[in-house]
Amino acid sequence: MEEIVIKTAQFLLSLSILVVLHELGHFIPAKLFGAKVEKFYMFFDWKFSLFKFKKGETEYGIGWIPLGGYVKIAGMVDESMDTDQLKNDPEPWEFRSKPAWQRLIILLGGVTVNVILAMVIHSLVLFTWGEKYLPNENLSDGMWIVDSLATDIGFQNGDKIIDINGKKIEKFSGITGEMLYGGIVNVQRSNGSREALTIPENFIETLIDNEKKMLFMYRMPFIIGKVPENSHNKSSGLMAKDVIVAINGTKYKYFDEYKTALKDFAGQQVALTVKRDGTPMDINVAINEKGQIGVLNSLLGLEDLQKLGYYQLSTTEYGLFAAIPAGIGKAGAQLSGYIRQLKLIFTPSTGAYKGVGGFAAIGNLFPPVWDWQTFWNLTAFLSIMLAVLNLLPIPALDGGHVMFTLYEMITGRKPNEKFLEYAQMVGIVLLLTLFVFANGNDVYKLIFK
Repeated sequence: MEEIVIKTAQFLLSLSILVVLHELGHFIPAKLFGAKVEKFYMFFDWKFSLFKFKKGETEYGIGWIPLGGYVKIAGMVDESMDTDQLKNDPEPWEFRSKPAWQRLIILLGGVTVNVILAMVIHSLVLFTWGEKYLPNENLSDGMWIVDSLATDIGFQNGDKIIDINGKKIEKFSGITGEMLYGGIVNVQRSNGSREALTIPENFIETLIDNEKKMLFMYRMPFIIGKVPENSHNKSSGLMAKDVIVAINGTKYKYFDEYKTALKDFAGQQVALTVKRDGTPMDINVAINEKGQIGVLNSLLGLEDLQKLGYYQLSTTEYGLFAAIPAGIGKAGAQLSGYIRQLKLIFTPSTGAYKGVGGFAAIGNLFPPVWDWQTFWNLTAFLSIMLAVLNLLPIPALDGGHVMFTLYEMITGRKPNEKFLEYAQMVGIVLLLTLFVFANGNDVYKLIFK
């Protein structure tokens, strides 16, 4: 329960920041160009609001439906569907009276702020915490394959990624994300040979259907995390934190190597050499029919493995002036990556549409513990996501309004206000359909998976 509360709190705080700043992106240029802003709301206030006050000509408030927010600009056909003003002649303070270029700036203000916000957040995160990651080239002994979906493609323990579709992957954490688009992965085997593996176009659909979030891991030693009470080796003398270093005198370096080797001793007794507080000792244990010792292994983080000498992480600290271009570059890469992923969703053959999620899916992105670095990184990502989605050419979204305004600027003909009203209604219906589909996916996964 506590984990759900923490995730929900992070999600609502992130959403509140994004909504307020997005709407400010519309509000500020509207006021600068002399357009009357009647309402500024965080969240939607259908029927009633949780809090409101009026200052000048604008009512500010907080609605009770946390699905976004809005600014109501006089003379604009928006999600409020308030068309009473359109029955009268345009007033100079109305949105529809402003030149097309001013209206375009007002419409693009929200997504512009979202992109700038992501750049600012990434810059400040890099300045505050720097950047630490495992370079793909530093996996001198290759990867640990942890799921059968990867072995079905042809991956083996010890494989090193050379490139994916000709692109060199700098960070180990970026391998799976690049594989989502299908294509060819060139790997180097542990024996030095090279092979080209084919990733199917619908690979992302397979991941979604099987709910797989991890296919590969960095390799690590076999350190016992726990000896369960029901273990057949409970009385053998094995203890938590013991490091297994050999089986019957044969040494292995990684957990996956021990896991494979132990299957050859299924049903037998073996002598395990373990290190306890740095001191080696032999312990006789029984291997069950599945080739298991009956213990839980300890999964170490990268920083712990670096201390043990297994990996060398890349660590970069940024001064303020270095963090700014680095943050802009990171936001740009995130923007490009999200657009690529959006294309997958609109390509039915990939099956990516099955992964479309609503609020539950977004909320689950946040960790069950409060971590400010993760919070701000996720907020930057959601800001990019909000910018891209708002620019989709769907009436009722900023992108739909932009599309009609650009049509006017190019042709010199302004769309009929009745047409805009009907287009807005169609857009709202479409958005509601997408909303039901996305959140319906969440409910389906919760019930049936």
